[in-house]
Amino acid sequence: MALSIASSSLSSIPTRTRCTPQKSFLGKVATVQLGKGRVSATKGVSSVCEPLPPDRPLWFPGSTPPEWLDGSIPGDFGFDPLGLGSDPETLKWFAQAELVHGRWAMLAVTGILIPEWFESLGILENYSWYDAGSREYFADHTTLFVVQLILMGWVEGRRWADMLNPGCVDMEFKVPGRTNPKPDVGYPGGFWFDPLNWGRGSPEPVMVLRTKEIKNGRLAMLAFVGFWFQAIYTGQGPLENLAAHVADPGHCNIFSAFTSH
Repeated sequence: MALSIASSSLSSIPTRTRCTPQKSFLGKVATVQLGKGRVSATKGVSSVCEPLPPDRPLWFPGSTPPEWLDGSIPGDFGFDPLGLGSDPETLKWFAQAELVHGRWAMLAVTGILIPEWFESLGILENYSWYDAGSREYFADHTTLFVVQLILMGWVEGRRWADMLNPGCVDMEFKVPGRTNPKPDVGYPGGFWFDPLNWGRGSPEPVMVLRTKEIKNGRLAMLAFVGFWFQAIYTGQGPLENLAAHVADPGHCNIFSAFTSH
């Protein structure tokens, strides 16, 4: 993924970032004023956020980002050594794919950690996320699969349609005399997804909040891979592994996977 490991969790967003409501045109190139310099940005990714300035934080300080990573995408730290995002249409799809995978990963990590914590408190019994698919539930596996297929198909179908025709699945309340802002693809916002109007209120935090989301999504994707390998190797959950590591960091660590067999 062209953008998936571009971020460092310690990276920060310059205070000069400005986000203002503006119209976007897919495939067009817009030039916006930032301070004393001008930045050419490939618009269509966001109708709200202006690109970050040329001196934005990069994955490797002092490096030169490729021209297609101009700071207009949240979480863009100039990392694309293989040039996977050089095509604008492909980059748009990559950015959306990373965003939705990051959100699913954050939900997955939460769904792993909280039940395991509940188990340690005695609220749940015999919890294991790793073999959750083999457990018996209130309905048989076929029924659950069909229900999930229908629900997920509906949600993903609407997301796909919104990517092909932005704004076509808008669910906002229609008020006479008021024009609702056109949401960015991947950021539906509005009453259902942004009731506090964080993504459309004061212009300053928009890019900051979106960058924080994608950075946490990237961290969650890495965390889930770590949970998976831990479960295969130790047969334990992440909190159990963490407790074992804190109790004996010299022996319970990643290197023990290579030295104990």
